[in-house]
Parts: sequence; C-alpha cells; structure tokens
Amino acid sequence: MGQQQLLLIVLGVIIVGIAIVVGINLFQAQSVNANRDAVYADLNNLGAMAQGFYRKPTSMGGGSNTFTGFVATLPANLKTTDNGTYAFTEAAQSVTIVGVGAGGTGVSLTATVSPTAISIVVTP
Repeated sequence: MGQQQLLLIVLGVIIVGIAIVVGINLFQAQSVNANRDAVYADLNNLGAMAQGFYRKPTSMGGGSNTFTGFVATLPANLKTTDNGTYAFTEAAQSVTIVGVGAGGTGVSLTATVSPTAISIVVTP
C-alpha cells in the first residue's frame, strides 16, 4: 500500500471517530431536553390537580379554598415517576413543587401554584 492510501484510511478513521463523538453528545443533550420537558409536563399536571383540590369542597375530598392537605391526597406513584422525583411544600394559598429529573440529568424545575396560576421556572 502506498502512503497516500494509508493517509486516506487514517483520515477516514479520524472522521468517523469524530462523527461518533458528536452523535453521542447530541443524543445526551436531547435526552436532557426530553427529561426537562417531561418534568415540566408533570409539574403542570400536579399544579392542575392542586388547583382542583383547592376548588373542591371538603365534603367532596377537596380543600375548600385552601391547599392544606393536598399532598396527603396524592398517591405515592405521583411523587416519584419515571420522569423524576417531586417534593411539595404546601401553604394555605400556595403550593411549591420542586421536580428533579430522573437518571442524573441535572434537570431541576420549581412550580409555584396559586389558586389562579401555575408558574414554572428552571432552577440551577
């Protein structure tokens, strides 16, 4: 084999190696984004459930215009899902939910739920 052919083979191997590394990095970034979106959706659902609890009368298993007691009504499978783990802090007129993504992705979002709004922010 000539030197030119060996140089082309080495160059081809280097290009393929770089392409594989770039592909792995793109996949990991997409995985983090997908987990962030899933945690965001879970927080929206949990926030809507909290608002529903707030509006229901006590006789129907609700809070009768208070969030107090909401966390006790949640099933355990909603506190930890395939998407992440959720920690709740409830007060009479608000609930704060911190969602941490699963799989060590570093995703962390905080939702603040009031009787009329759900505010979600990415926490560092």
